[in-house]
Amino acid sequence: MPRTLVILKPDCMQKRLAGEILRRFEQAGFSVVGCRMARLASSVLREHYAHVASKPFYPEIEAFMQSSPVIIAALEGDNVVARVRELLGPTDSRKAPKGTIRGDFGTDMMRNMVHASDSDENAQAELKRFFKAEELF
Repeated sequence: MPRTLVILKPDCMQKRLAGEILRRFEQAGFSVVGCRMARLASSVLREHYAHVASKPFYPEIEAFMQSSPVIIAALEGDNVVARVRELLGPTDSRKAPKGTIRGDFGTDMMRNMVHASDSDENAQAELKRFFKAEELF
């Protein structure tokens, strides 16, 4: 069964929406097969955001992602990568329709509640980055 990674970002945690967002994923038929809370180290963030780590805005991303603990979860289900991204809506919350997670709760491009893997290949790499094999059920 396909799996994906989601990170409930600091804005989600600060607004106390973690339960609501996990509920939406479960109501959509996904199973939570791994879940933990963590403070993300700079080294992990640099690896995770390697595609933008050299950009001038990267320090703002790192500071934001370290501003509070986050919840890291592995979700499992049919076509999970695409369907989770549909539930979230566009990355820029200002463009996300109401009814999507970002449209209902996000505020902008960075403060958009949840990171989600954008492909099956990235989901596999991200799951390995954030979970040990024995932490997934």
